[in-house]
Amino acid sequence: AVISSVPQIQHAIEIIYHGSDVEEQRLRDLVEIEVGAEESQEDSLIEDITEADISGQVDADDAPVIRFVNLLLSQAVKSRASDIHIEPREKSMSIRMRTDGVLHDMVPPSRKMQAAVIARIKILSEMNIAERRLPQDGRFKMKTSGRDIDVRISIIPTIYGEKVVMRILDKTAVNHDIDQLGFEPELLGKFKATLAQPYGIIIVTGPTGSGKSTTLYSSLNYLNDSAKNITTVEDPVEYRLEGVNQIQIKPEINLDFAVCLRAILRQDPDIILIGEIRDKETMEIAMKASLTGHLVLSTFHTNDAPSAISRLVYMGLEPYLLASTLNMIIAQRLVRKICERCKEPLKLNDKVLRRLKIDPAAVDDTTFHHGKGCNACGGTGYYGRLPIFEFLVFDEDIREKLVAGASEAEIRAMARKKGYGGLLDSGVKKLLQGLTTAEEVLSVTFTENIDA
Repeated sequence: AVISSVPQIQHAIEIIYHGSDVEEQRLRDLVEIEVGAEESQEDSLIEDITEADISGQVDADDAPVIRFVNLLLSQAVKSRASDIHIEPREKSMSIRMRTDGVLHDMVPPSRKMQAAVIARIKILSEMNIAERRLPQDGRFKMKTSGRDIDVRISIIPTIYGEKVVMRILDKTAVNHDIDQLGFEPELLGKFKATLAQPYGIIIVTGPTGSGKSTTLYSSLNYLNDSAKNITTVEDPVEYRLEGVNQIQIKPEINLDFAVCLRAILRQDPDIILIGEIRDKETMEIAMKASLTGHLVLSTFHTNDAPSAISRLVYMGLEPYLLASTLNMIIAQRLVRKICERCKEPLKLNDKVLRRLKIDPAAVDDTTFHHGKGCNACGGTGYYGRLPIFEFLVFDEDIREKLVAGASEAEIRAMARKKGYGGLLDSGVKKLLQGLTTAEEVLSVTFTENIDA
């Protein structure tokens, strides 16, 4: 899908190739980018590098290049994009933006501008513009329409040149309010009660981009007050929280999660957030912190909540220690929200309903919805995203099952018996509320008997 309209494309062409000085100044004002103190040195180097290595095609400090990069960033923020992908092809270049979790093609500039555009991005993020053989990471800040934006850059070499991904972090667009996360009222109460416990481990699991960081930051925001010492160790630090001590790991100087956690335990902490549990050593330190009276929050990568236990045991952690330290595991996904401006009724056939584990007879009078597509949502039928959750609360019954070596399926069955539904159940609730579509729910959940 292409999210640029014809007038937008024509306007972009006019700006890039025929832009006046007035238009150039307007774009500079539109996107105010904060670059490091070394920018002038980089600018002086770009001419030599361009002449030697870019075959003199287009210079990184040419007005069209600056205009294009500014326009690209401005359009990304306006479109609520989370990422911009600039990808080299054999005879062209591709630009895509990820909006509401889905990549959309944009109209790219000439292939001749590729090297200069990438060089411009390197200058902004204070990377080595001469290095094209190794991956590089960087970041810069910008302001557009009065909004503070952090931009994280990742560049990797491919066979056709360097590929750039820019992660857009709009501080003003993120609401770290635990009451606005999208929990059902009963689950929100359970979550707050678990956060109120003085020690134990809470793990949020899900794939990259499923909203785990937002859930954890909202949790810290809820817990944060002057009576508590809260310390985090992250990679990277995505958002800065007032009153929270945040540490950025630096593997190049051996400042990893384990090293930071050992030091944090000597800092009289009350609450510790670990950006991600990546290995056995990190989890062992987290369990030690829990057993010595600290509340620990972290993330993990598994398909659902019960499978997190299986993976931790597979990593070599003792079930009895996990049972003693784990308080809660939350699995989550993000589904796209139906655009309210083009929302219309939709009839679901019985096969789709059965895949959703819904009895067709039980919803015979229920009206489902979808978005037909409009200018507001770029023709996608969706605008924004909302989370679906699976809870696994560790009470005495679950702990006994875990110590006894119960299988993942047995723990899942007990959780369902206690009223904790899975991701599919949470998604179906959102579907019945008219917030999302069957396609979205099925795309992020796993169901049995798909062809039933």
